Amino acid sequence: MPLRIFEVRYLDMIGKCHKSGAPFGVVALTEGSEVRQRIATADAVSPPAGDAFAHEAFNDVGTLATITSLSRPQAGLIMVHCLGTQRIRITRREKLKYGLWVGDVDLLAPDAPVDIPPDLQVTADALGQIIHSLQAKGMQQEQLPFSKPYRLDESGWVANRWCELLQLPLDLKQRLMALENPLVRLELVHDILVKAGIPGLAP
Repeated sequence: MPLRIFEVRYLDMIGKCHKSGAPFGVVALTEGSEVRQRIATADAVSPPAGDAFAHEAFNDVGTLATITSLSRPQAGLIMVHCLGTQRIRITRREKLKYGLWVGDVDLLAPDAPVDIPPDLQVTADALGQIIHSLQAKGMQQEQLPFSKPYRLDESGWVANRWCELLQLPLDLKQRLMALENPLVRLELVHDILVKAGIPGLAP
């Protein structure tokens, strides 16, 4: 995920995360001026407390992100590329001066490796076809929408990659990614693909 950082509340946070190699949290905003976009939270900085921003609310479940590249094309602007690593659940939150959110989180366990059942195999096959099609067009690994290893035999991995590719309403995507059962997530994704008329999938 590429991010363009220019707000005061994020510039220092991102700079310190990059310098220390620390991750930060990415969560879906539910109330505020940027609803349907992502906002970042981190416990990497601790400026004085305050309340400089209008009301904001966001989901408890999000993901840790690590910075893979950072550049400063001009003063007051940071361009970063980030990689999501592990789901988190926020247990405490606090808004500091300049609107920066910090808090405590619990790390959620990675999806258990669950084999794809025969009736959902077409969902994995269709994803595999997309990967092969992009590779056949000459796209390099760093240009592909997701990185290796391709675990096309795991329900969670396949469901998660479809959630990244599909243009789903944010609240629906949030509910899917917060599910603890990867097989249930894949079943729901399969239903969405069928309704969308994805070639190769039938009711």
